[in-house]
Amino acid sequence: MRSTAGTHPAPGRLGVVVPARDEAAGITATLDALRAQTDTDFDLVVVDNGSSDGTGDVVREYAARHGLSRWRVVTEEQKGTGAAADTGMREAAAAGAALLARTDADCLPDPGWTAAVRRALALSELVAGRLVPRTDDLPVSRPRTALLNGAVALAGAFGRVRPGNQDDGYLGPYMMSAGCNMAVTADLYLRAGGFPRTAIEDVHEDRALVNAVRRLTTRYATYDDVLVRGSTRRVAAWGLVRTLGWYADHRYRPAHVDIR
Repeated sequence: MRSTAGTHPAPGRLGVVVPARDEAAGITATLDALRAQTDTDFDLVVVDNGSSDGTGDVVREYAARHGLSRWRVVTEEQKGTGAAADTGMREAAAAGAALLARTDADCLPDPGWTAAVRRALALSELVAGRLVPRTDDLPVSRPRTALLNGAVALAGAFGRVRPGNQDDGYLGPYMMSAGCNMAVTADLYLRAGGFPRTAIEDVHEDRALVNAVRRLTTRYATYDDVLVRGSTRRVAAWGLVRTLGWYADHRYRPAHVDIR
């Protein structure tokens, strides 16, 4: 992993995208984390992905209450993290964002996240951040936290050797980039075709975007100070082994994937 220490931020407007489906009960924590950023010079696009619980209203009321005029909600009725994320990224780019970052509605970006994203995008066109488990929403012991961190590292190592990520057309090695903590220039996002507009049950849209980028450039890297804390609710519901199976080409296929 690299660090952005001492790097000047990339110029241009930053758009942050958060896909959300039925997240009314928990999205306020994510909004609080974004409002607490040390660099608040960004647009926020929350994509309400056909929610039935008033998620969009929660976000609108939050933005109005705190006077956040650059925060808005758009709707994407086609169910799927790929479809929702792609809608948000294209909306942000169309509104003038030259830099795009994504997190998810059950995640907590570190207070320095947007600032680190800007610095990283001065060095790379596609940025993968560091993902660590949240400890505020579900009880996670220190040994379990260490196990989860190890599982993330194992998944990254597996991605670098898996046959599906090997192709003569790739310009550089595979890099795992979790959709809940990634950033990309708007130009590269559009040239790469964006996130595939698919359901999470069909395709891991983050892996698909990384592989599309690998055909275009080698200017991508992982940065340890681009930090997001991710929910462990899937691990709590399915167990670690099944969760790893889910992320490894859906080798574990639960009947219900939208864990809340």
